[in-house]
Amino acid sequence: MPRFAANLSLMFTEVPFLERFGAAAAAGFSAVEFQFPYAYSVEDIVKEVNAHHLQVVLFNAPPGDFAKAGERGIAALPGRERAFEQSFAQALIYARALHCPRIHVMAGLIHQGATREVFVRNLKNATILAALEKITVLVEPINTRDIPGYLINRTTEALAVMTLVAEANIKLQLDLYHRQIMEGDLTGAVDEFAAVAGHVQIAQPPDRGEPDHGEINFQHVLATLDATGYLGWVGCEYKPRRETSAGLGWLDAYPQGPGR
Repeated sequence: MPRFAANLSLMFTEVPFLERFGAAAAAGFSAVEFQFPYAYSVEDIVKEVNAHHLQVVLFNAPPGDFAKAGERGIAALPGRERAFEQSFAQALIYARALHCPRIHVMAGLIHQGATREVFVRNLKNATILAALEKITVLVEPINTRDIPGYLINRTTEALAVMTLVAEANIKLQLDLYHRQIMEGDLTGAVDEFAAVAGHVQIAQPPDRGEPDHGEINFQHVLATLDATGYLGWVGCEYKPRRETSAGLGWLDAYPQGPGR
C-alpha cells in the first residue's frame, strides 16, 4: 500500500504553518512535504519535525519573486543563473538540516523567457551539488491550466530534460493531477514512468480536492503503482474542500494508514 505524506502548504491550513506539523501527526501522518519553507527559520521547522517525529520528504527550491513578479521558478530564466545558484544553495541548507532527500526545482514561465537550454545547464550544476548531499533533484510537468506558460507541461518534456542533464540523482516528480489534466492515461503513465519517478503526488481533478471519488480512480491507479514496486512516498498535494481532518475519509480505502 502507498505511503502518504501530507502537503503542509495546502493541507491543515486552518492553523498557522508551524502548527501544521502537529496537526499532520495527530491525523496519523508520519511524513510531510511542503512547497516553500523559506519564510520560516530552518531551526523552527526542525523543532516541529522532531517534536512530532516526522520525516520531511520533499520541498521546492525557492521560486523567485512569486508574489510580485509572478515568477514560477527561475532555473530556466536567462540572466538569472547567479540568483538560481544562490537560491539552490539556500534549499540545500534547509534540506541538510531537515534530512530531506528531495528538492523540486521549478523551471519558470515561457513568457518570462524560460528556455530548456538554461534549465538543463542550471539543473546540471544543481544535481552535482545535490549529489554530494545524497539529495535527489526533481523535475515536474505542470499543467497549463494552473500555471499558464510553465516551461514543462508533459512527461516526455521532463524526461528530455533529465536525459540532457544525465545525472543519476535527477528524477521525475510524477504528479497524477497534472498528468490527468494534460495527458491522462494514468495507468499507462504509472507503468511506464514509476521506475524513473523520485516522487508521486495526488489530487482529484478538476478542483484539486481530496483524492476520493471523482475523475481519477485512485484506488486503481495506486494499486498499479504498488505493482510496479515503487517504494517512494505519495504526496497529498491537494486543496481540502472543507476542514482538512473532516476530509480524510478517503484514507479509509488504505487501511494500513497514511504513513506505514
